[in-house]
This record gives sequence, C-alpha cells and structure tokens, in this order.
Amino acid sequence: MEWRLWGTHAAGYHVVNVLIHAANAVLLWRLLARLGVPGAKLAAAIFALHPVNVESVAWIAELKDTLAMFFMLLTMLFYLRFDDTRLWRWHWISVGTFTLALLSKAAVAPLPLVLLGIAWWRRGRMERKDIFYSAAFFAAAGVEALLTIWFQSHNAIGHQIVRADDFWSRLAIAGRAVWFYLYKALWPVDLIPIYPRWPIGEVNVISFVPGLLLAIVFIVCWLYRATWGRGPLFGLGCFVVMLLPVLGFLNISFFVYSLVADQWQYFAIPAIIVLAAAGITKALARFPVWELIVGAVLLLVLGVLTWRQAALYRDSETLWRAAVARDPKSFSAYNNLGGALLGKGAVDEAISQFQQALKIKPDFAGAYNNLGNAFLEKGNADEAITQFQRALQFNPDIAVVHYNLGEALQQKGKKDEAAAQFQLALQIDPDAMHTYYNPGNVLLKEGRVDEAIAQFQQALKIDPNNAEIYNNLGSALLQQGKLDEAITQFQQALKIEPDMAEAHNNLGNALLQKGAVDEAIAQLQQALKIRPGMPDAHYNLGNALLQQGNAKEAIIQFQKAVEITPGYVEAHNNLGNAFLRNGNVDEAILQFKKALQIEPDSVIIHNNLGNAFIQKTNFDEAIFQFQKAVEINPGYTKARYNLAMALVQKGKTNEAILQLQEAISSAQAAGRPDMIERINAALKSLGAAPTAQ
Repeated sequence: MEWRLWGTHAAGYHVVNVLIHAANAVLLWRLLARLGVPGAKLAAAIFALHPVNVESVAWIAELKDTLAMFFMLLTMLFYLRFDDTRLWRWHWISVGTFTLALLSKAAVAPLPLVLLGIAWWRRGRMERKDIFYSAAFFAAAGVEALLTIWFQSHNAIGHQIVRADDFWSRLAIAGRAVWFYLYKALWPVDLIPIYPRWPIGEVNVISFVPGLLLAIVFIVCWLYRATWGRGPLFGLGCFVVMLLPVLGFLNISFFVYSLVADQWQYFAIPAIIVLAAAGITKALARFPVWELIVGAVLLLVLGVLTWRQAALYRDSETLWRAAVARDPKSFSAYNNLGGALLGKGAVDEAISQFQQALKIKPDFAGAYNNLGNAFLEKGNADEAITQFQRALQFNPDIAVVHYNLGEALQQKGKKDEAAAQFQLALQIDPDAMHTYYNPGNVLLKEGRVDEAIAQFQQALKIDPNNAEIYNNLGSALLQQGKLDEAITQFQQALKIEPDMAEAHNNLGNALLQKGAVDEAIAQLQQALKIRPGMPDAHYNLGNALLQQGNAKEAIIQFQKAVEITPGYVEAHNNLGNAFLRNGNVDEAILQFKKALQIEPDSVIIHNNLGNAFIQKTNFDEAIFQFQKAVEINPGYTKARYNLAMALVQKGKTNEAILQLQEAISSAQAAGRPDMIERINAALKSLGAAPTAQ
C-alpha cells in the first residue's frame, strides 16, 4: 500500500513509522494505566523517545517492528478486557490481533507467556483456566514459529552456516546477550546498526557467569515476591521472555554479522522502561516537583540522543560511514558502505570499501561479488570475472554471482560460457532469478531478443506493476529498433517508479535515436540528477549534445563517463569525435588510441583515428589505420573509401582506384546507394570508369 502511495519518496514511509510508534506509546500508556502500574505516562514517554528504538522506527524496512508492536499491545488490552468481563468476543478479538501481530513479525510469538505472567501478577497465582484461555494464543504462536524456522532454514540461511556451536555455548551467549540488551536499555550510547560479533568458542565456567547472575536476580526476586520482588520479577521475566527468539537458541541469518541488534529488543524494552519509570515515580512520590524535574530532564536527554541517532538514517552512506567509524573492524559495514557508494556512482571509493571488508574477512563471498560489480561498472571485465570466481570459490551456490559472472563473460564476448552461468543461476535459485532477474534478461544477454520480449510480456501479466520489467522490455524493443514501443515501456516504468534513473536514461536514449534531442537531454539530465555517477547517462547526454552541435559540453559529459568507467570504449571513441568537432585533433587522437587499447579490433575506431591523422596531414599514419580497418573487416566500405582518398594524397592513384573498386562491391552488397554515388564520383575524378549502380 505504501509503495503505491509514496513510491521511492522516503518521507511518507518515515511518517507512517513515526505515527505507528507514537500510537504504540499511547497504547502502552493505556495498558499500564489499566494494570495500575505507577508512572504509566512517564514510561510511555520514555518508550516514545528511547534511542534504542530509533533503528526500528527510522529504518523503513522495520515497519514490521512498529506494526507488530501495535497489534501486540492491542492484544494485551483486549485480553485484559476479556480477563475482566469473561466475554468471549474479547478473547477472540485478542486472538485475531495477536495473529496480525505474528503476521507482522514472528518475534512476538512469546506473548502467550506474558499473558500468563499478567494473570499471575494480577492475582498472585496462575490458575488452570488461565492456561486454557491461552491455548489459542500458543497454537497461533506455534504455527508461526514453525513457519519462521522453516523460512530461516530454507530461504534466509540456505546453505550458509551461521553458528556451529552447541546448546551449552548458545546458553552461555544468551546470558551475555540479556545483559547487553539491559545495558543498552539503561545506557543507550554508542548505538550502531551492526555490533561486533562476539567470538563463539569452547565454553568454560566463566562463560556462564552472566547467565548465573541473571538466575540469581530472578531467585532473589522470587524469594521476595510477597513484598518488593513481585513487580521486578514480572518485569524482568517479560523482558527475557520477549527476547527469547533472538537470544541465539534458533539460527537467524543476521548471526553471520552480529549476535545482537537494537531492533531485536523493541518488544522487550518496554518491560525495563516500565520498571525504571515505576521506580522513579515511587521514589519521588512525596516530591512531585522533583518527579516532574527528573522526568523532564530524562526525556530531554533521551530526546537529544534519539535526534542524533535518527540523523544517521538520513541515507545509506551516512549510516554506514557512522558504523565503520564506531566499529572499524566491521566487514559488513564496509561492504554496505561500498554498496551505498556504488549506487551513487562513486566506483573507486566503493572498491576501496569492498577491499577493506575483504581484508577483515577474506572469505566474504558477498564482498567479492560487490567488488566484481564495481569493476564491471568501471569496464574492467577481466578483474570483475576474477572477483566473481573468488566469490564462487567460497560459496558456489549464490545464484546472483553466477548471473553477474555471466554478464562479465558476455562483455568479453564469451557467449557460451556466459550462457552456462546464466543457466546455473536459474538452476540454483529459479524463484529469485524469476523475481529479480527474469529469464528474459538472460535471453536478452544471449541476443535472443524475441524470446526475451515474450518472457517480459509474460512476467508483466503476473506482475503488472513491476517497473524493472517494463524497463527491460523497453530495452529489448530498443534493440529491435522499435522506438515508439520502447518509449512507451520506459514511460510506463517511470509512472510506477518516477525516480528510476535507468529508465530515464533509456528513455533519453530512445528519444535521441528518434531525433527528439531536446526531450532526450531532459530525460538524461533527470537520470543524472537522481544518480549523478551514472556513466551511461553521461555518455548518452554527450551524444545528445553532440547532435545539438554543442561539442564543448559534449566533451565534458564524455570525460565524466570515462572518468567513472575508464574502460568505456564507446565513450573514449565519441570523446575523440567531440574533440575533432571542436578542432582539438591531438586530444582526439589520444582518445582514439585509448579506445583501441581497450578494443584493438574496432574498425570504427581505426577509421576515426585515420580521419584524425588526415586532419594532421599525416597521411602515412592515416593509411595505416584505414588498412587496419579493412584487414579486420574487408566489407567496411567507409574505411576503403577513406583509404583510397589518403592514397590519392600520397600520389598512389592506381592503388586508390583498386580500393574504390573494392569499395563499390561492398557498398552494393550492403545496399548503400549513397556510398556508391560518392565512390563513382571519386573514380570519375581519377579518370577511371565509374561502375554502374
């Protein structure tokens, strides 16, 4: 729903998350007031402003946290109403809201234990009927827990080993994790999105100290449950119970990077906050002014900390720069920072971040894959292939790496090897490939354009609001020269996703081919506004400006393209053409030579370089370049014609006539009457008989 409303504009998502979090604070206040807990308003305000909750609220993808908490609190309120009235409709309404909470995030599954705890806390005992009433909640939680475990095992984790330690090791680390979360709840400083991963090894007596201390706290509270211990026992119990899914007894894919995360205590932290708020309220009950002052100061401090923490979520680069600054050994943070920089077009800086991640974790397949993508962006297909192959050495079952390796191999002209990699990707993860890469992309890479179009059209029947598929379909139609149809597809992609830089670039390219230069320039500039470091957009904009006769501005765009991607052969070639138009022949020659270093068998570039040497009156070098072009492609009429004209300048008329006669044959074979007319005119000027058209 939000995607339909906001598209790629982040503000809408943030507003929704903040509003739901605010609603959660209000519901917490009402729940505590109904339970008669002291300091209910203070607790709700602390929860609303606590910095640990920033990750769950400011990170758009964590809508699942705020939404699950909303339904969880409603469940507790409705269950209390049932507990007070024994009206079964409230029971089933609470079961319904709990199901919605589970569907939002399965981590709320321990809630039935909390409901039993509420019964014990309210009445001082747990009765058989309380267990009976909770049966439906346990059933729903059990089903969702099994589904989540299956999903983590088969999808999120797959063949990856996240933890290989035994139960006793996990028990020891769970005890440490509880204290970590308690510490962050009470002293919320130095919060980072990925905490350093604790070492997992053989356990000893010291390993169990945190857990033993926790057990002692519970035992003491239990012993004094008749007096002061009942509230702390219930509060700490709720805290630990709601942390159970993330304490490490079950495998979670994120454990590869860290064993703890701020977002994981969003459901548990209210218990600690309530204990703290109740303690402050009781301690200062006789001093209402001081209660107000202490509460105000506490909320002010929390508000400032939260404001500073939320600022880190302005964009991905800001977040991950802060993460590597706070934990310079976080390989994942370096990798994520590299991904953010690569998305902005800062390819060289992205490469350095991926390399830093690999220094810390040399077997990190994901970083090798990202490094390969960065080299591919620079036009260095050889180095990209090396990185993808390294990724597959450490994890041969990552479908996307096989796909990326196929793209790199295709750039090298190794179509059969590329096709094999594309097929491997489909075999390993057909669902992901169909969802994200679509078999049409594979067919398009293999040059099977008609089949690719059919695949994209079929995909759109299943998912008619997928901007990526419309963009890919447009690219396929563009390859077929169906400009109007391609333009329609790109425009449809932009209706769905207005900030899709690739679609703006492709639309600009299609409009340029149609001759709508001004419209093309507008689209290409928009693409660069969204993604400033996009080499293809700079290249296409350079072509548009060149068509407009603005060689000076075109040079700037081509230079940006080759600066971002030094191996961009087409950009080097067109930069040379732009320099020629601008009268800077020496720079043009330099660019053509750079292009030939990358692609030595390009007849077009040899021909262009020959023309540049003609302008320098270096006819010998020009003849060499034209000869090179016709050696590579004997049917390249333009190069033969230019070779003949250069030979004329050297006084080699007979050789020139022979080249022109060869050129006539190739022009006739290619169906180029314009070239035939030019060649006949040249033959006539040289005193040779023209060939009939």
